[in-house]
Order: sequence, then C-alpha cells, then structure tokens
Amino acid sequence: MFKELNPLLHSELRLAVMSILIGVESADFVYLREQTGATAGNLSVQLDKLAKAGYIGIEKGFRGKMPRTVCRITEVGRDAFAEYVDALKSYIK
Repeated sequence: MFKELNPLLHSELRLAVMSILIGVESADFVYLREQTGATAGNLSVQLDKLAKAGYIGIEKGFRGKMPRTVCRITEVGRDAFAEYVDALKSYIK
C-alpha cells in the first residue's frame, strides 16, 4: 500500500531546500537561491512556509553592513523529511 506523501514537502522547491539543509549545519539565503535556481521572492515565500510548519529555523542578521538570512533544519523538519523519504520508498518498491 502507498503511504501518503507530505504535501508541504512534495513541492519541488521546498523539497530541494530540505534536501540541502538535511546535509549541512546551516545555509544562507544566497546559497539556497543559487543551489535551487529559485527567484528571491519565491524562495522567501517557500522558506516562510517551511518555518511556519516548524521544519526550519530562520535567523536574520548582518554580515558587516549586508543583511544575511541563515536557515537550519529543525528536529521536526528532520523527522518530517525522514517520513517523506520513507513514504516515497513505498512508491518505488
């Protein structure tokens, strides 16, 4: 039987962000934008959705005079990602 796929993670961009964050301690906005090829506006909206779900934490600050946004995956996010991958495996067996 197929398991239900988490609709929040099933979005291509949100899945890409989570896939990047699962393998690093943190990533800044510019790095995520470059790696995903997303526009700044779209990435910002998707990061907000992930943060509201508790899947990522977002820290805003400055590096010198330049604004900097850093994202980290949370334990809730790690668990949700693991469940998503497990559910996806039920489709490819």
